[in-house]
Amino acid sequence: MRTSIATVSLSGSLTEKLTAASRAGFDGVEIFENDLLASPRSPEEIRARCADLGLAIELYQPMRDIEAVPRAEFARNLRRARKKFELMRRLGADTVLVCSSVSPLARDDDALASEQLSELADLAQDFGIRVAYEALAWGRHVSTYDHAWHIVETAGHPALGTCLDSFHILSRGSDPKGIEDIPGEKIFFLQLADAPQLAMDVLQWSRHHRCFPGQGGFDIAGLLRHVLRTGYDGPLSLEVFNDVFRQAEAGPTAVDARRSLLVLQEAVGTVELPAPVVPTGVAFAELVTPDAEPVAAVLGALGFARTGGHRGKPVDLWQHGEARILVNTAGAVRRDGTRLAAIGLESPDPAAAARRAEALLAPVLPRRRAPEDVPLDAVAAPDGTELFFCATGRADLPDWRADFEDTADAPAAPGVARVDHLALTQPWHHFDEAALFHRSVLGLDAQESVDVADPYGLLRSRAVTNPGGSVRIALGVGAAPTDDTVHAQHLALATDDVVAAARRFLAAGGRLLPVPANYYDDLAARFELTDEELDTYRGLGILYDRDAGGAFRHCYTETVGRVFFELVQRDPGYRGYGATNAPVRLAAQHAQRPVR
Repeated sequence: MRTSIATVSLSGSLTEKLTAASRAGFDGVEIFENDLLASPRSPEEIRARCADLGLAIELYQPMRDIEAVPRAEFARNLRRARKKFELMRRLGADTVLVCSSVSPLARDDDALASEQLSELADLAQDFGIRVAYEALAWGRHVSTYDHAWHIVETAGHPALGTCLDSFHILSRGSDPKGIEDIPGEKIFFLQLADAPQLAMDVLQWSRHHRCFPGQGGFDIAGLLRHVLRTGYDGPLSLEVFNDVFRQAEAGPTAVDARRSLLVLQEAVGTVELPAPVVPTGVAFAELVTPDAEPVAAVLGALGFARTGGHRGKPVDLWQHGEARILVNTAGAVRRDGTRLAAIGLESPDPAAAARRAEALLAPVLPRRRAPEDVPLDAVAAPDGTELFFCATGRADLPDWRADFEDTADAPAAPGVARVDHLALTQPWHHFDEAALFHRSVLGLDAQESVDVADPYGLLRSRAVTNPGGSVRIALGVGAAPTDDTVHAQHLALATDDVVAAARRFLAAGGRLLPVPANYYDDLAARFELTDEELDTYRGLGILYDRDAGGAFRHCYTETVGRVFFELVQRDPGYRGYGATNAPVRLAAQHAQRPVR
């Protein structure tokens, strides 16, 4: 099916929006009137620019407050419409969106609405234009799609049809099954938008919180299936009003939008993509640092041993149990400090995982390697983190560790078993995109988004995981974009005994994040812990949480650059990440200056 995006969904000038839509692979656009009015280019120039970019102008919108008004007012509306139809002919657009009226002059009179929309369609037909009538969820008298269709059906005009908008339908809780009663040829246009489930005024909800399909809580795929059963063969078009998208760069937003439509079409069976290849574990995490010494000191105190060095690059392999960390000093910029730059994901089929990622528009990363280096496919996540699809210890696939020469260092003593999870703080404008990316490209399941109190605002977090929990990634976005503690990334390391692991770390010269005594007073009130347990946790800075599945004990190292480590003891049934303790951790980190 053809794909389209409303120019209001993207930031920038109209020409910038058109360029972004074309580069992302859209077939067409909806021209939002304000974008055209603000453009220095004439309608003819915009028409030519769209043609050069391979974009069809699928819709011109919106035309407001037309129908069910007194005759004198309607005469003025027809005069306005004539001018707009003349402009549309210059623009080369053949369908106009007419929204149900919100005017205080509008009457609750379906017969009058049908009559006046029919007159409007008569005029539009003279210009070779079709009128798509849409029910706004906050329309004065017409606010549901079935009501709008009743008016269109009553009018019975060939140039008058309906426009269906997923937000207007689903935000009101309307049953979309009734869409199947509308003939497909009378559905002139389909606009798609998702949204988080919020309890607020529907107009404000629509204007500020729409998002792309798969990023919210609506069943967009279910609605689309009903539309397709009518025989609708028009474009799938995105109309998203979102404060974040209006400020973010148009190019990446357009790619995110196009990816959302690909995933949606895959869900309803109109597009076939390479099947998801769900990662089975974390092969490695790669830290890039201008100074390996502070990182090596923390890793050594945690019990890691340097077990390998790359043959041709300044990259060391540190290992403890099944947890592997690469320390890379190539090309690091000092002002960036230490950062988590890449993740190696164990994949049953790395090549197929890369094909899936590329089909969903993930940027494939070129990799400089010597002829003898193991070939590894890598793509970039929305925040720039490099994701490698690889295999460890598989006889049938190249092992990425073959690039490393063994060192004489002794293997680490028991303690850390594996990586429990990784936490990646996203740029503020990539949070929803990141959740969709990890779900669609990697096939991970997303948990509900949670808000965590930070001393300087709120931090949103959403975890994605594979079914067995061997891959867990917590995606977060903070409220203080200039604060390094908010931008911090961290690696959580699983251990069977966090108390013993914390003591070994301290004995080896490591420094744990101090936790205020007030926290432990509250802990004693919330949980029935023995005095001995509380004293132990207080002395080591260990935090505690419990859910229906079990307990979670964890503590944190101080931050090195932008990275800190977490020691985690997780009961098998515990599914969370200690979110209830995050405010305490964030406050403690704000109080500590990061170690450089």
